[in-house]
Amino acid sequence: MAKGILLVAFDFTNAHEDEFHDWYDLEHIPERRRVPGFGLCERWISVANPKQAVATYDLDSLAVLQSEAYKAIAFENLSVWSKRVGPMCNRLIRFDGEQTLPGNADSPAGAGGVLVNAMNVLPEHDAEFNEWYDNEHIPALAAVSGVLSARRFRDPTGTHRYLALYHLKSPEVAAGAEWKNAASTPWTERLRPHFRDHLRILTRRYVQGG
Repeated sequence: MAKGILLVAFDFTNAHEDEFHDWYDLEHIPERRRVPGFGLCERWISVANPKQAVATYDLDSLAVLQSEAYKAIAFENLSVWSKRVGPMCNRLIRFDGEQTLPGNADSPAGAGGVLVNAMNVLPEHDAEFNEWYDNEHIPALAAVSGVLSARRFRDPTGTHRYLALYHLKSPEVAAGAEWKNAASTPWTERLRPHFRDHLRILTRRYVQGG
């Protein structure tokens, strides 16, 4: 069974910052770490906008999100605190996806940054899009110095069908010349006009109390 990812991003401009972080650190993340099938649970803050936060949760499989243990803390069973803080925030994305590349690799521990790239593509270019991503784009970016992992996920029911997740030694890796050279090719430029709903968030690791 394929590995899964749960990724959620919020703009919490309208929430109380201290409470938002306390809610995540003291309740929301610990609750999910206790659910069987959840792996590494981490938080990230956007480099461009410190009011945007990303949480990533490795899953043994997407079936974990249908388990009784998860349902007991999610959906209609969210805590009072979650029901209060959540509506203050603008959810940018919730992505429940199966890993399609590479195999069953987990998130590496200790990354200093994560790049989130979520998008849709025009249906008539779907096959070529996946060929490009799997055979050129991911291998090229995975080979860039400072890239700890490069993975792809698919969510057929969410707002964004495709997600690429890059764990980085630091967020500066994705701003360097080596990254830019790897990311810009004739094939890339030919496909780029067919991307839709593109969401790109470059983040650095969130440090509790930092």
